[in-house]
Amino acid sequence: MAKQDYYEILAVAKNASADDLKKAYRKLAMQYHPDRNPGDKAAEAKFKEVSEAYDVLKDDQKRAAYDRFGHAAFENGGGRGGGPGDFGFASGFADIFDEMFGEFSGGRRGGQQNARGSDLRYNLEVSLEDAFKGTSAQIRVPTSVACEGCKGSGSEAGSRPISCTTCNGHGKIRGQQGFFTIERTCPSCGGAGRVIENPCKSCGGQGRTRREKTLSVNIPAGVEDGTRIRLSGEGEAGLRGSSPGDLYIFLSVSAHRLFQRDGANIFCRVPIPMTTAALGGQIEVPTVDGGRARVSIPAGSQSGHQFRLKGKGMSVLRSTTRGDMYIEAVVETPVNLSKRQQELLREFEGEAENAKTSPESEGFFAKVREFWDDLRD
Repeated sequence: MAKQDYYEILAVAKNASADDLKKAYRKLAMQYHPDRNPGDKAAEAKFKEVSEAYDVLKDDQKRAAYDRFGHAAFENGGGRGGGPGDFGFASGFADIFDEMFGEFSGGRRGGQQNARGSDLRYNLEVSLEDAFKGTSAQIRVPTSVACEGCKGSGSEAGSRPISCTTCNGHGKIRGQQGFFTIERTCPSCGGAGRVIENPCKSCGGQGRTRREKTLSVNIPAGVEDGTRIRLSGEGEAGLRGSSPGDLYIFLSVSAHRLFQRDGANIFCRVPIPMTTAALGGQIEVPTVDGGRARVSIPAGSQSGHQFRLKGKGMSVLRSTTRGDMYIEAVVETPVNLSKRQQELLREFEGEAENAKTSPESEGFFAKVREFWDDLRD
């Protein structure tokens, strides 16, 4: 069966320009691409025809041979040592894949742009007071910065990087492997598409040097352990003028000698004199904002009783509200008693023996007696 004319396959005139050929090819290849017609053998065959026709006609020498000899120019090894079918589908597939998905050969559109600088992490500890009110901190970060000698280009002053001759500035090279066209990063330029003939002496052509950088960090009120602050563009400088990475600051809040924190709430264990707990009274306690608060202790308070101070806790991140503060009473047993104090306590003990002044202990030991009685039965 006679093969169809390549110009007819692409639906173009024989004097069609290179741009007209490319437009016609892209339109048909998009239409019949296997990914758009899964399982359609007819569409796959048509795609191969279109790719074969374009692969011949886009090359000036092969097109001239085809115009003079037709398909015979490529038979029996004519023209280039092999028929178009040996390479047409593979190269056409790569071309249309580029057109449809863009990034398949990003290097062909101006070189690989993945030399972005690395992101950095910095651990910073702040006090509970600073976490409450917010603060600013100066930090020193070892990092890579743009070389001052070459302004980050990597080339000596007065010279510029040149296009890589291996990949022609594409950043990637292609090779045929059986049915497929394989694309890989150019080994000469590392995917940059450019090479440096006269590298900067200060940075060795890297476009960056090591240095310790001082930064000011604003820490908002209400931060907690694990809060992360991102400083855009403050990470490592990229290779040869590429964009820098980011700096991530991870915060931890140091333990406090008086307060314990649970989210937005503050807890404080306060020792209460036995007499205050028994008779009632008032105590003064500190608050996380540096102020003071008075707490009324009712008569008969026990260890573990909590008293809530509304709105006296931590700041809430990105909010104007505050958590609460909880005072936990710890009734303190007096020590180092004088003889007179001991006498008074013994008198109190005698008076309280039948007055039921210790209901919790009396209730507990009543249960103990019942427990022992049950064991004897």
